[in-house]
Amino acid sequence: MSDPLLVDRTEGVVTLTLNRPRALNSLDVDLKVALRETLDELTADPACRAVVLTGAGGNFCAGQDLREHVAVLGSGTDTPLATVGEHYNPIVRALAGLPKPVIAAVRGTAAGAGAGLAFLADLRIGGPGTVFAMAFAKVGLGADTGVSWTLPRLVGHAKALELLMLGTPVRADEAQRLGLLTRLSADDDAVLPDAQELAARLAAGPTVAYGGIKRELAAAMSGSLDEALAVEAQVQHDCGRTEDHRTATEAFTAKQRPAFRGR
Repeated sequence: MSDPLLVDRTEGVVTLTLNRPRALNSLDVDLKVALRETLDELTADPACRAVVLTGAGGNFCAGQDLREHVAVLGSGTDTPLATVGEHYNPIVRALAGLPKPVIAAVRGTAAGAGAGLAFLADLRIGGPGTVFAMAFAKVGLGADTGVSWTLPRLVGHAKALELLMLGTPVRADEAQRLGLLTRLSADDDAVLPDAQELAARLAAGPTVAYGGIKRELAAAMSGSLDEALAVEAQVQHDCGRTEDHRTATEAFTAKQRPAFRGR
């Protein structure tokens, strides 16, 4: 039996591949547990400087494994969606709070919770065949996987409501126009290499500063100006004490290219 989640390390870039291609990389318990535990490990791993999230085969992720979910519904449990609190919410918090760049290589279909995972990435690379589908309402559910938080921030409240209620698929060109995709590769086969190339570029950069920028924007999206300023002051305090800041400043004044080490 193959591992549900593949982990590849190339220098500072860690590529996480959802590895259930015959099931369109749908999320069963084994895959959700593996993803949750791996993200927790990467958060504290200094060797990991950027993360790429992708799916095996021709698709990103079809969302919750409905075959497994049907069995849960038939078990008589009065908490058939316990996986939201047990698996999805911890994964969302880990991805959203990861203090290093996260890039989603979204080839093919990203539906339901699969789209939710992609929306949690800092940057999303797609190809001509990329399709996002808000499939929750089609099976009588509201949104999960952080979609109620991420989607309005990407496309606005009105468009998010439309996409969630109607479930109309969003194809590549429209996804890029709406901001669901950061970049659109010319070919589907180029999606993952393009994402890994961008991740390598970011991994060679000031990753402590990147983490600080993510903290600042997260605070500013939900807080007051004073709260945002307080977070900015803390981030600048933390970054100002790093080796990266000191050496980069010295390199700038000497008109040299800085070498960032993430510390």
